[in-house]
Amino acid sequence: MGDGLRDARRGRYIASIKVSRLGPLGSRVGPMDRPSDRARLLRPNKGVPPVTNSVYNLHPSEARWTHIALRVLDIDAMIGWYERLTPMRLLDRREDETGFGAWLGMPDMANPPFVLVLAQFFPDKDPFAGAELATLAPFAHLGMEMPTQADVDAVAERGKEAGCLAMPPTMMPPPIGYICMLRDPAGNMVEFSWDQGVFATAVERWSASEED
Repeated sequence: MGDGLRDARRGRYIASIKVSRLGPLGSRVGPMDRPSDRARLLRPNKGVPPVTNSVYNLHPSEARWTHIALRVLDIDAMIGWYERLTPMRLLDRREDETGFGAWLGMPDMANPPFVLVLAQFFPDKDPFAGAELATLAPFAHLGMEMPTQADVDAVAERGKEAGCLAMPPTMMPPPIGYICMLRDPAGNMVEFSWDQGVFATAVERWSASEED
C-alpha cells in the first residue's frame, strides 16, 4: 500500500472520529482540532433531510425580509416607547432561560410581515456579554413615512414632550423630504418623514410589475 493511500485512509478515519464527537446541530461533545472544523460540519448538505420538524404550519413561498433585531437592556421601556410614539404594536412576547424577546410591527402588514425584534438577555446568559451594545446612530436609523407633513410635526411635538426629540422637523433635499428624528430608550434613532418617496416609488414600480 502506497504512503499516499495510507495517509488518505488515515485522514478519513480521523475525520470520522471528529464527527462522532459532535452532538446534535454541532454541539461539542469532545475536543476538536480547529475552530473551522465546527463551521465546516455545520454547512448544509444537499439531499440530507432536516434534523428537526417544523414548529409552524405557515411558511413564505419565497425568501422574505422579515425583521431587524436589536439587543436592549430594558425591553419594557422599548415596547412602551414604540407603542406610544409609533404606529407599531406588540405582535409577540416571550421568555426563556436566556431572557426576554418581543416582536413589534404594523398590524396591517401580515403578509408580508416586517417586524422589529427586541432581545433582552439575562446578565448571566447573554451570549454577547462584553460586546458593545450597538445602537442605530447617528445616521443609522429606523424610518417611517407619514401621510402628511402635519403628522411629522405632531410626532415631533410628542417626542419633545417626552424628552426624546433628537432633530426637529426639517425640510431636506429630495429624496429625503420633511423629517424629524426621535431617540428611543436604547439610543436608536427613529426617523419620521413626509414626501420621502419610498412608499410612492415602491407602489409605482413594484405594484405595476405585479400587475403586468
